[in-house]
Amino acid sequence: MSLNNSSNVFLDSTPSNTNRFQVNVINESHESSAAMNDNADPPHYEETSFGDEGQNRFRISFRPGNQECYDNFLQTGETAKTDASFHAYDSHTNTYYLQTFGHNTVDAVPKIEYYRNTGSVSGPKVNRPSLLDIHEQLAKNVSVAPGSADVVANGEGTPGDEQAENKGEDQAGAVKFGWVKGVLVRCMLNIWGVMLFIRLSWIVGEAGIGLGVIIIGLSVVVTTLTGISMSAICTNGVVRGGGAYYLISRSLGPEFGGSIGLIFAFANAVAVAMYVVGFAETVVDLLKETDSMMVDPTNDIRIIGSITVVILLGISVAGMEWEAKAQVILLIILLIAIANFFIGTVIPSNNEKRARGFFNYQASIFAENFGPSFTKGEGFFSVFAIFFPAATGILAGANISGDLEDPQDAIPKGTMLAIFITTVAYLGVAICVGACVVRDATGSVNDTIISGMNCNGSAACGLGYDFSRCRHEPCQYGLMNNFQVMSMVSGFGPLITAGIFSATLSSALASLVSAPKVFQALCKDNIYKALQFFAKGYGKNNEPLRGYFLTFVIAMAFILIAELNTIAPIISNFFLASYALINFSCFHASYAKSPGWRPAYGIYNMWVSLFGAVLCCAVMFVINWWAAVITYVIEFFLYIYVTYKKPDVNWGSSTQALSYVSALDNALELTTVEDHVKNFRPQCIVLTGGPMTRPALLDITHAFTKNSGLCICCEVFVGPRKLCVKEMNSGMAKKQAWLIKNKIKAFYAAVAADCFRDGVRSLLQASGLGRMKPNTLVIGYKKNWRKAPLTEIENYVGIIHDAFDFEIGVVIVRISQGFDISQVLQVQEELEKLEQERLALEATIKDNESEEGNGGIRGLFKKAGKLNITKPTPKKDSSINTIQSMHVGEFNQKLVEASTQFKKKQGKGTIDVWWLFDDGGLILLIPYILTLRKKWKDCKLRIYVGGKINRIEEEKIAMASLLSKFRIKFADIHVIGDINVKPNKESWKVFEEMIEPYRLHESCKDLTTAEKLKRETPWKITDAELEAVKEKSYRQVRLNELLQEHSRAANLIVLSLPVARKGSISDWLYMAWLEILTKNLPPVLLVRGNHKNVLTFYS
Repeated sequence: MSLNNSSNVFLDSTPSNTNRFQVNVINESHESSAAMNDNADPPHYEETSFGDEGQNRFRISFRPGNQECYDNFLQTGETAKTDASFHAYDSHTNTYYLQTFGHNTVDAVPKIEYYRNTGSVSGPKVNRPSLLDIHEQLAKNVSVAPGSADVVANGEGTPGDEQAENKGEDQAGAVKFGWVKGVLVRCMLNIWGVMLFIRLSWIVGEAGIGLGVIIIGLSVVVTTLTGISMSAICTNGVVRGGGAYYLISRSLGPEFGGSIGLIFAFANAVAVAMYVVGFAETVVDLLKETDSMMVDPTNDIRIIGSITVVILLGISVAGMEWEAKAQVILLIILLIAIANFFIGTVIPSNNEKRARGFFNYQASIFAENFGPSFTKGEGFFSVFAIFFPAATGILAGANISGDLEDPQDAIPKGTMLAIFITTVAYLGVAICVGACVVRDATGSVNDTIISGMNCNGSAACGLGYDFSRCRHEPCQYGLMNNFQVMSMVSGFGPLITAGIFSATLSSALASLVSAPKVFQALCKDNIYKALQFFAKGYGKNNEPLRGYFLTFVIAMAFILIAELNTIAPIISNFFLASYALINFSCFHASYAKSPGWRPAYGIYNMWVSLFGAVLCCAVMFVINWWAAVITYVIEFFLYIYVTYKKPDVNWGSSTQALSYVSALDNALELTTVEDHVKNFRPQCIVLTGGPMTRPALLDITHAFTKNSGLCICCEVFVGPRKLCVKEMNSGMAKKQAWLIKNKIKAFYAAVAADCFRDGVRSLLQASGLGRMKPNTLVIGYKKNWRKAPLTEIENYVGIIHDAFDFEIGVVIVRISQGFDISQVLQVQEELEKLEQERLALEATIKDNESEEGNGGIRGLFKKAGKLNITKPTPKKDSSINTIQSMHVGEFNQKLVEASTQFKKKQGKGTIDVWWLFDDGGLILLIPYILTLRKKWKDCKLRIYVGGKINRIEEEKIAMASLLSKFRIKFADIHVIGDINVKPNKESWKVFEEMIEPYRLHESCKDLTTAEKLKRETPWKITDAELEAVKEKSYRQVRLNELLQEHSRAANLIVLSLPVARKGSISDWLYMAWLEILTKNLPPVLLVRGNHKNVLTFYS
């Protein structure tokens, strides 16, 4: 087929107004086929085209003769399909199909919907066709209803429909802010606090212009480094609501995020009180000047503060839009106040201002104020501690990240620009005030220079004023003494007061909004379950009204205290702790080297971020050491609490990434070290099948591998490969989750194979990693071996041979009731379903009756839908009938009890170790490890060994000496001298009856018949074989007699596993040995190591 792209083929040849992917829709109806046949040209497949993104996704192209068919199709009332109306399989219908790059294929082109999370607020998630959908053979005659494009490949319904609908309802008319109003304005208002107007002049007076600039610079370094780290984190993925909590929790995990999120939200709530009290104090000072006090200063602060916080709450509850308008108005007032100060510095000073120390810009004043002049008790760090809170507030924009149009763009841009603008303002005010105002002034216009007075280098003296008496007595004016210097210098003093009001109220308003937003995000993640009540949002903006009122209550409580000098340092330290963790998050994410760490903001360095984190921690102690200690203690306890609760969240944190990197590095490092006998530990493959189906086998293995060795629960899926692989893949996560839920430190692994033995052989060879490879195979005893098919016995004995071939030790565990409880689990599951449905139906009927018929059948269906009651299917009916017809005896209570016997604490008793053959010491190491466990610690070891009857004492002493060198404690040693004695006739008869069905009896038949039987049933036990190993058979029967005599009351028996020589011992005879050896005994572990030392007495 040739491709014809000439212009006459296309009716619409304008490619410029298309979307990124242009996919052409082709009519395959019968009319189209007829038109195609009439056309001499062969059929053409259009190419996918690329264009602009602003227009429709599809451009319909027609071939000659096809437009009429298309017009007829539109007249039926249907419309052309868009990309959202195609099904992934829609390739065999008689209407339309989707072409990708000019080919009829299920494979999909890249689009953002495939990468969204389920329930994403930015749009619905669509599942791409699975690998099986494009790899397996395509089903024939697939019929798909129109409009089913978003049906996902795994058979689920259209994902995200409900979320999209909810999104449309919730976000209609929602207020979203850009980077200026949402971030820049808020950060500037929060950084420009009251400190700018009433403390910066004092700082310049104490530290001088030089050190003052350094103090401002050091503070800005902390905030800038934090801003850079925050920008990197923000641009590494979509940012939701929650601000600092969201950034830290998604980077470092819920433990760090949950601990810092709670104290950060609390700090913002208390900060509301701190800023409001600052505002109230300023108002009270004005009332004092006009002699208009209401009660007394303290109560006036409480009254004014309470009224103010109620007004601020009203603005916040009214909505983010009103709050944003209020912030803009406050910013304008603040900017006017700052401009008013700079204008005032160039307005010529009058006599009154000169007497108070203001002389406009003077080089002599600048030179005099450049160096420090610390008063008693003050120093660089104490002054720095007072100023630093003025530089905080950089998280004000990030805290409302959920209300920003594009948080990834707005937070870095707005925050960094706010830091720059406010820094320039702080430096400008500090330098200007330092160049205009002297440190000390009397305020008296009569303190002028007397003729002939020696100035001693004083700048004020050189300018005609004598303030020398300030050295001996306190003065009220100048940088060191007057907090209202900016008001004095400004062109219009009341504007500075308005600026103070603006600074305090804007910071209070920002904190009042930030605290509930952060708290709501924390509660939504359900890290603290008791706080779930505050997660609910209201209105189009999902406003946290409950959080607002909680913040209001906290703020009001601290306002009524009216004395925040004690709590203020802790608040500053809470904010600094957040900054430290943001910096550390950036460092940690970079250090973990996760491929998912790809921030669009490239101006960062992980070591600079680490320096920023350390600097924040240092500043915490500089500001107030005891407040820093309290902050760390609170954070530590919250961290421990969240870690203990283990919230069920997975955010792909850098902690997970670093755990992987550390594990990988440690595994690689381990491969460089040769194994040593002192470090040997049992590393087990346990053939449990599904771990929940044989819990007792897993429990006894876990008892001697927990915290010391590797444990892998393995399952082999036997059958058609396609079905087995599907079943295996679908259950992997569920079964590993079961292990985690039951606190079993083990891995789950599964393979699909043609037969059980091949699967186990694959597991034995390929399981593990580096030095962490299994060295012991643990299997359950095959209790039903006499009824099992021949292939099962061959596979069972075969895997023991395979383990020995791979030099892997073997442990066979036998308990009286067996291990498999899968039937019990199935019965329990069905009974639970029945009970749930019964309760749901009863509740539905009861609710329906209580309505007294109101709503009728419609109401019943509505309530049934709420209770997830679905129409019973025939399959469920049959299963219900099956359960109802089951005999009660099939629910084996004894089997259930036996499956939990190793979970219980073992009382005082013994573990009897029958160390008959030296296998390297594994048979001794396993019971020793068991005695170290809490559940087995009350059990004592009794050691049984074989020996000569005339050397019992000597061999007992030798064994005691060996055990003492191994440093293994034991209660007693028994030397059995009559192991090789023939068993009694009754025991031997039981053994003979056991093997009778599997014997060939060739000696009783003629040679021809005997040879024929051998060929037909090569698996049977021949008389020659039985005679050759008669002594070994005697030994197994005799050992059972001795076990019955000595170890009948033991809690556990650990016994040397007999080895069947390949080619000499038939499978059925070997199973008979195991049966007679462990018959009618307590739980038995048959153990055989790989005959390499696992114990040593060398240091």
